[in-house]
Amino acid sequence: MDINLPGLSGIEGVRRLKPLLPETQYLMLTVYEDVDHIFDALTAGAAGYLLKQTPRSELLASIRDVHAGGSPMTSNIARRVVQAFHRDDAGTLNRQSIPARAEVLELLARGYLYKEIVEKLKVSRGTVNTYIRRIYDKLHVRSRSQAVARFSHFSLNDASHSPSRT
Repeated sequence: MDINLPGLSGIEGVRRLKPLLPETQYLMLTVYEDVDHIFDALTAGAAGYLLKQTPRSELLASIRDVHAGGSPMTSNIARRVVQAFHRDDAGTLNRQSIPARAEVLELLARGYLYKEIVEKLKVSRGTVNTYIRRIYDKLHVRSRSQAVARFSHFSLNDASHSPSRT
């Protein structure tokens, strides 16, 4: 999906299509390298972000990677994402600063899908969505990948609160 499409941006296209076709993986292929476009695309539901200058062989490999469950990014795009996280003050966060049901964030970090979190915690999809929205607000992030990256900074040494994937 390109970002600059006539009539509707590719980001908005992904945002609208993802709920309708949740199993479909969207890969952005664009000229935009700024952090706002990158995070907007990923937040909208894109699984990866590549620049149009990506060589054909890497593009094909990235399509295969998305199909296999990966999230490919052009290396300088990945660097921008990493730098954006380094600018955040994640050092002040801890387990107690996350809203109720922090285990939702732990499950996200372990790769659980929303429907798996619903089943594991025995709550509704709406409840999980509410918890996730509150977690995003508290962490000042806009996507699962941002939240999980921030999660890596937490001090979670209490194994009794770390759910295992079964």
